[in-house]
Amino acid sequence: MIELHTFPTPNSFKVSIALEEMELPYEIHSVNIARGEQFEPKFLAISPNNRIPAIVDRDPIGGGEAISLFESGAILQYLAEKSGRFVPGDLRGRLACTEWLFWQMAGLGPMVGQAGHFRNYAPEKIEYGITRYTNEAARLYGVMDKRLADHEFLADEYSIADMACWPWIDYHDHHGQKLEDFPNVGRWHTAIDERPGTQRGKVAGAELAAGMSQGLDEEAKRILFGHGKK
Repeated sequence: MIELHTFPTPNSFKVSIALEEMELPYEIHSVNIARGEQFEPKFLAISPNNRIPAIVDRDPIGGGEAISLFESGAILQYLAEKSGRFVPGDLRGRLACTEWLFWQMAGLGPMVGQAGHFRNYAPEKIEYGITRYTNEAARLYGVMDKRLADHEFLADEYSIADMACWPWIDYHDHHGQKLEDFPNVGRWHTAIDERPGTQRGKVAGAELAAGMSQGLDEEAKRILFGHGKK
């Protein structure tokens, strides 16, 4: 059994979608990042960077004691190895999967996350930040759109690279982007959205954010946006 330590965010949805697609048994453990639970020693023991998601696999590859993993990209690679699924078997396909997984981790996630922050959460509307990151989001969407012009998925076959990117693209309105401007991304997004594993994974743990439908309160913003714990 795998423990998924999570809260509803794009990075966490990557892992819940993967677990559903790979049909690996798991259970959800809440880490309410809006209330500072990511700073608790028990969680830091498995995720020293105080970020979700993290997993604990009580039945790891090769047996032995339970192992823990943090960083969503590392988790996806581990789950793919454990299940033997969703990484192409040929060299070129495997390398393409790795390239686009790392592209998401290093570029798409951080940059569109900044666009979402400056557009939706910053206490002051800083036009430079909004313009800088909205434009960079558009550039990255364009990179992806070009790739998908002649590929059904990022690595030809559906893979962990797609699972990594999809939850971020699902928040395109937060980034100031319209999928009709990127038709290949839009086609890809719809195809993945219709997968049963995606449907199950994107609602896994959604109830953990109960009471936040009206947005983040001031305490949550203090905790999440760079002010640390009390």
